[in-house]
Amino acid sequence: MESAIARRMEGFSTFYVMELLQRAKQLESQGKDIIHMEVGEPDFATPPCIIQAAIKYIQAGNVKYTAAAGLPELRDKISDFYLSKHKISVDPRRIFITPGASGAFLLALGVSLNPEEQLLMADPCYPCNHNFVRLMQGKTKFIDVDANSNYQLSAQLIKQNWTQSTAGVLIASPSNPTGTLVSREVLASSIKQVKTLGGLFYSDEIYHGLVYEQQASSALEFSDDVFVINSFSKYFGMTGWRIGWLVVPEIFIDAAERLSQTIFISTATHSQYAALAAFSSENMLELERRKQQFEKRRDFLYENLIRLGFDIAVKPEGAFYIYANCSRFTENSFQFAKDLLEQQGVAVTPGKDFGKNQDNCHIRFAYTASIAKMTVGIQRLEQFICQ
Repeated sequence: MESAIARRMEGFSTFYVMELLQRAKQLESQGKDIIHMEVGEPDFATPPCIIQAAIKYIQAGNVKYTAAAGLPELRDKISDFYLSKHKISVDPRRIFITPGASGAFLLALGVSLNPEEQLLMADPCYPCNHNFVRLMQGKTKFIDVDANSNYQLSAQLIKQNWTQSTAGVLIASPSNPTGTLVSREVLASSIKQVKTLGGLFYSDEIYHGLVYEQQASSALEFSDDVFVINSFSKYFGMTGWRIGWLVVPEIFIDAAERLSQTIFISTATHSQYAALAAFSSENMLELERRKQQFEKRRDFLYENLIRLGFDIAVKPEGAFYIYANCSRFTENSFQFAKDLLEQQGVAVTPGKDFGKNQDNCHIRFAYTASIAKMTVGIQRLEQFICQ
């Protein structure tokens, strides 16, 4: 029998930006200076107290598995965090430590989504999310969103697009690629609508903390019967440590325990001990200073993209992305991104990575580079579009 790729891989979307990243690395190896505005990864180093906590634990030499659900003291810390940040009481038994937000998605969908069942998602959205659905042999129904709904789903859109095969809804607030929030009122009404329709609600909250004029609302403020995905990667600046968490409804605790034992055994122990230090008062002050820098970067990039003629229908409220309409300059944002990289050494992400809703006329700019580097990037971008 000849080897064959599993049928579940059919329909898995590709990261088109990876082609650009590979080319950017080639250009850098040839000595060309590249301004990276495509990477969804904070440029700040891991905070020192987190590194020190990990080193201290590793040097003790007893690096063993933890319980599949994670260190009890870390689950308690996260529970305390919800209480202090959102005034929400979350039973630590409902909190599962996972290998990044990706692990949280696998766990959440693995215990709750059946083959052929459908989830509703906004278009544009982060591409991996519907790949996770596909892995579970589920289906995704994309709903076109625009500035009129703040690029987010609403109770009305959910009701309009619900079918007999729909099992639930996934929202992301702040979202990737648009950086927009679901308002408190819309979030509450959307959760209520999904419950009325008999479905499950999944809330991607990995950019919580990186919100600039207001505080993002957690789905847990409105219901205990929701799945909440979060991560130490973005606000806490721990991308390479691969650690996140999942909050499950109480009835899913046993199933999540059994599945996590099978697919993870446990999240990396040194990363869990490092994450414990992330909640220290010293570190939280540092993270707030970093957030202020991101806000300044957002304002700088937003103002300059507008000046250059890009259309940005909604100023992003969180995360570290600007999703800009580039139709004034091109009808093919992927080609635009490739040419910008080749001719000016500026790397950005084309809209086709985030869905099919006007993808050819959108570019995602990440303000994960310093203002000094972005200044050079803007100068090169201006030369590119004015040539």
